Amino acid sequence: MHINLESDYAVRIVHCLAMEYLSHSKPEGKRLDAATIADKTSVSPRFTLKIMRKLVAAGLVKSYKGAHGGYMITQQPDQITLRQVIEAVEGPYRFSRCMDGDYTCNCLPMDACPFRSVFDEITQMVIGKLDDTNFGTLASR
Repeated sequence: MHINLESDYAVRIVHCLAMEYLSHSKPEGKRLDAATIADKTSVSPRFTLKIMRKLVAAGLVKSYKGAHGGYMITQQPDQITLRQVIEAVEGPYRFSRCMDGDYTCNCLPMDACPFRSVFDEITQMVIGKLDDTNFGTLASR
């Protein structure tokens, strides 16, 4: 089981922006243009822009227009978690679709399902680990 490619790239992009943020003392030096981000992360420029739109919409990244424009994370790297980035791209994390509120299990009544409670427990464990992992910690590795 893998996170999807878009989430994988989004994590790399935010890590790249976090590293840039930590390497400069002046705010304007913390911005990267999309082409530089694409080059540093080995993500195509087109896919980079698609992901950047989602990260901006989620409030994790700010977009600046103009000659000195680019992208910059909106918070300190240690305030941005893996869960925030993955969910900005994929939506809420669930181990199984049966964890979604609008899903109806056709094979068993919901209250008799032997999998639901296990899947919920796994979901909570993964969410906990994603919440505990931030880009400040990742940048220091």
